[in-house]
Amino acid sequence: MRLVRHTVRLPVSLDKALRSLAEQQGVSVYAMLQRSVKAGVATLAAPPAPSTAPQEIVTELASVSTRIVDVERVLDRALFTACAAYCYARSAALGMRTDDEAVTAEVNAAYERQRQLSREKRQ
Repeated sequence: MRLVRHTVRLPVSLDKALRSLAEQQGVSVYAMLQRSVKAGVATLAAPPAPSTAPQEIVTELASVSTRIVDVERVLDRALFTACAAYCYARSAALGMRTDDEAVTAEVNAAYERQRQLSREKRQ
């Protein structure tokens, strides 16, 4: 095989990267430069086919995001229902003769307390 000589000028940062790679692989800087040129020419000659993976990932993330919003709504409703059940059960257990407006106010207060506690835990 006949070899051709070329002079190559590299920026300092690229030279450092080349030397680091050569050291990692246990070869000379010149051998690493030759490998890099071969890999670069091969890649440019036959570029990889464009991948649809990034678009698929974006689509799946959008789907997951939509589902998370739905789950948050269901959990929020479940929290409100649990607060209502607790307040009505407490009222009944204590034998309090309170009207629905008073219990509703307790439910809303309990619900807001629980939401505030969950916000504090996130921060």
